[in-house]
Amino acid sequence: MENNLAAINQKILADGESLPLVQLKDGSKVQTGTVATMLRNIDLYNAGERGDIERQLEAAISTVAKVGLFDLFPPQEWIAGDNAGRRLVGQLAMRHLAKEGDAVLY
Repeated sequence: MENNLAAINQKILADGESLPLVQLKDGSKVQTGTVATMLRNIDLYNAGERGDIERQLEAAISTVAKVGLFDLFPPQEWIAGDNAGRRLVGQLAMRHLAKEGDAVLY
């Protein structure tokens, strides 16, 4: 998954730049730049892009969940309001967390 995110995250970088994987205390590795790319993809989704943008948003969910973004901003907060891209991320997060057994926290 990290290689896929590395390719997705290239969209926010200048030509020739790359982002590293970082190792978390639990030993797992995550792709840096994922949150920034996710925010860019939310803007693109809100501008009407679908398909690949939806797949890219879904690909980011596991990583941003692992680094605690949904602990700080629970999926319900993403779902609330009239921002379609945020709502989609919240729904994807709810599905991911339910699959992981963490949905009861929210």
